[in-house]
Amino acid sequence: MSSTAPDTAPSGHIPGTRRPPVPSGIPSRALLDGLRRAAPALAAFVSVHLAGLLFLAVWAHRRGHGVWPMLATEWDSRWYLGIAEHGYAHELGAAFDHNNLAFFPLYPLLVKAVAVVTPGSRAGTGLGIAVLASLVAAWGVFAVGERLAGRQAGILLTTLWAALPVSLVQWMGYTESLFTLFAAWTLYAVLDEHWLWAAAGACLAGLTRPTGIAVAAAVSVAALLSLRRRFSGRALAAALLAPVGWCGYLGWVGLRLGRWDGYFAVQRMWHNELDGGHETLRRLRQLFGQVSRPELFLIVVTLTMLVSVVLFALSVWDRQPLPLLVFTGVLLVIVLCSGGVYFPRARFLLPGFPLLLPVAVHLSRASHRYRALVLAAAVAGSAYCGAYMLLVWPSAP
Repeated sequence: MSSTAPDTAPSGHIPGTRRPPVPSGIPSRALLDGLRRAAPALAAFVSVHLAGLLFLAVWAHRRGHGVWPMLATEWDSRWYLGIAEHGYAHELGAAFDHNNLAFFPLYPLLVKAVAVVTPGSRAGTGLGIAVLASLVAAWGVFAVGERLAGRQAGILLTTLWAALPVSLVQWMGYTESLFTLFAAWTLYAVLDEHWLWAAAGACLAGLTRPTGIAVAAAVSVAALLSLRRRFSGRALAAALLAPVGWCGYLGWVGLRLGRWDGYFAVQRMWHNELDGGHETLRRLRQLFGQVSRPELFLIVVTLTMLVSVVLFALSVWDRQPLPLLVFTGVLLVIVLCSGGVYFPRARFLLPGFPLLLPVAVHLSRASHRYRALVLAAAVAGSAYCGAYMLLVWPSAP
């Protein structure tokens, strides 16, 4: 295999064995070289978000709203800050939508730990962690895109991920950025068969969000399949360790509540169970067949889910590496087959960045004018949807 890779991928399917050139020498040199290669992608990511924040600030000023509370202290941010301040509930309780054990622990624990050694409030610490995590996540998204389809596709993949309709959540006191950080770098480690790093990333993802099981599934499946080629103790260990974070939190909740199904009981108190997609189909029929003027944000959520299904089919057609397909496939199943609340589902799909890879590859081969028009439309749409989500939509993002 050549030690270098061209900046664009050849026509045909996306191969699973491409890699950027890696300099020899100490790890810090490789790290700096990787950061240098990712710099245009990170600049694009920051630019997209600054444009969205500027649009939000102007709109919020005209409506008399402050930007800071919306980004750092409202909705799910309030739950995470409450956990960092007071810890978790000890009982299941009888009130619906009120048990904080539904929220996974890594992000609030980080907020609590970092706030001890940093000035300012816990809200500021939580927002800072989310923003920093988004930058490292964007680097990971670029790294996976470059690894599979070349540098230009990696930059476009990162830009598209930054310009998703609800991507403003990436710079809020939420867990999507932290989770995507672990998902992206775990998938990158799997592609390079660094099994212990992949297992560690999967464990951390499993402590961050319920959908961490999708990352664990990608690692375990890839590691077990690699054993068919040759035995590796590290691969076997990764397959066994990947779900430990997710299973560990579910087990801890069970012990805390004194029942084996404790976590699932908490989810039932949030009306959030897997129902095979019945609730999703019901909302689709209601939105497009029974409501004369559907809410714009619900249309955005619905289109995001439908487009994600199409993009997953394209990813299968392009023969993406199996770990990516397992991750996005399990993520889609969890989101589409949930009987819980409907409106946050576009946000739940934010970490599924590999779904955008077919679009990034297509744009990398398109004309400059076409590419500029598509990206400009995506950025403008993202800015508007993000501001609408926080200023007009009355419920959680």
